[in-house]
Amino acid sequence: MDPVLLDELKQIIKGDVAIDEETLTNHSHDASLFEVKPQVVVFPKDAEDVKALVNFVSKHKKNYPNLSLTGRSAGTDMGGGSINESIIVDYMRYFTHTGEIKNNVATVEPGVYYRDFEKKTLTQNLIFPSYPASRELCAIGGIVNNNSGGEKSLMYGKTEKYVKRTKVVLADGNVYEFKPLTRQKLRGKLAKNDFEGKLYKQVYALIKKNYDLLQKAKPAVSKNSAGYFLWNVWDKEKDIFDLNKLWVGAQGTFGMLLEADLELVPVHKHREMEIIFLNDLSHLGQIIDTVLPLQPESFESYDDQTLKLALRFFPEFAKQLGPMGLIQSGLAFAPAFMEMVIGKLPKLILQIDFTGNDPEELKQKIATLREKLKPLHPKTKIAIEDQEKRYWLVRRESFNLLRNKIRDKHTAPFIDDFVINPHQIGEVLPQITDIVKKHPEFIYTVAGHIGDGNFHIIPLVDIKNPDARKAIPIIADEVYKIISKYHGSITGEHNDGLIRTPYLQGMYGKEVVKLFEETKNIFDPQEIFNPRKKVHGDLAWALDHIRTNWDTVIIPK
Repeated sequence: MDPVLLDELKQIIKGDVAIDEETLTNHSHDASLFEVKPQVVVFPKDAEDVKALVNFVSKHKKNYPNLSLTGRSAGTDMGGGSINESIIVDYMRYFTHTGEIKNNVATVEPGVYYRDFEKKTLTQNLIFPSYPASRELCAIGGIVNNNSGGEKSLMYGKTEKYVKRTKVVLADGNVYEFKPLTRQKLRGKLAKNDFEGKLYKQVYALIKKNYDLLQKAKPAVSKNSAGYFLWNVWDKEKDIFDLNKLWVGAQGTFGMLLEADLELVPVHKHREMEIIFLNDLSHLGQIIDTVLPLQPESFESYDDQTLKLALRFFPEFAKQLGPMGLIQSGLAFAPAFMEMVIGKLPKLILQIDFTGNDPEELKQKIATLREKLKPLHPKTKIAIEDQEKRYWLVRRESFNLLRNKIRDKHTAPFIDDFVINPHQIGEVLPQITDIVKKHPEFIYTVAGHIGDGNFHIIPLVDIKNPDARKAIPIIADEVYKIISKYHGSITGEHNDGLIRTPYLQGMYGKEVVKLFEETKNIFDPQEIFNPRKKVHGDLAWALDHIRTNWDTVIIPK
């Protein structure tokens, strides 16, 4: 950064401004494929600092066109959404406050780790149900801005359902609140002549004019984090207009988040888990049709490749879990070791979790499920007592294993989050895996939220291999064409970032992507916030910034 600009920045910020090599390097990465080195990292102390940052960039944008702001919390984004070559705004040092929980709603700042937030909510027997698999690593800012989901989303839905209010700094450098508006309150916003009034007028006009087109554009799947959720803003049936529905999942491209009001749900007292082991996918559709009407809280899956990798790299896996984790994981994986030795690992493991406050009702659900599955003859098992924890250990921690370096292989998340109709899984999943199989330099795992049709295919590869780097856009293009053909979503939870933004046109078409661009321009006419995400994606630029060195990455703890 220009030394004169840097001096000015230091003068206007009460928090910390860092340009040392270690800080810049640590903020050059998230959990994605990419490496983008910022010019400076700012740790704002309060809302006034965030306002000052926005005004600073706005003031100098004309003379320094590449000047921009990217908000960042824990840095666990898998698509490159939290990295930027200009200014990173790190919330994790000072924006770490959680307010009192009132009427099952908590006010939370973006730098709060989810793991700490959950400890507080559980004291009142409440939980925020759309936490992602990275629950031990991620923070609230990423959850809100990515519209995160996870294992409980099948029953409870995604983050967009639980954000009741946001406090934000917009492009004019002022603080605003977004919350649901009745028709009368909306009229009040439309009557204003300031920046907020202009914003509401333009967004309202865009949605009203293109309402039918936007409703048709909404993906016909239960989970979606792709594009801007323009179809959700105006609920005509309830006559409610809510810009939170647009802000959530916008990946910080509209402004800077200061805090959010998050609705919580009660924790169920009892649970029962059924495990199904499949040697092929021939009856998968019938099994899904049998399970879903029984309303499980979660319906998860992982394949034999996931299990084989966890077994093959067991020492690395166990090391991540610490001394007690070594014992727990050893017990959890012992049966799988034996099955692998005799060559009888199942092709797919299904994990069905029923929860509620009546234990007899849960037992009846398990009995009903088993009875209805009898004609299909699958191998099943009820996970009792500590067995349930062991299966969750395999499901959650094997995924976390893949986030870290495994000898010469690294995760390459670029087709890691597609969603299809669950009934199409048996037809679509083999097409996807066949594409990856054509590139032997990749090994891969398949895991996901099968009840939602949301799959995470995580290739492992030596990213320094030039053949692997060349294959990434080829594989992505073929996979996303299949997903679009089946009217799915290219990202159910992880959002667009650098890696998927260029593919949004293939999913939505030119006309809808044009509306996304217009929306971005309404909120951010100078393109201050998080460039190359959600709109104006540049695949060539992204591929040019694929990292080659994993040794410097710091995984938050």
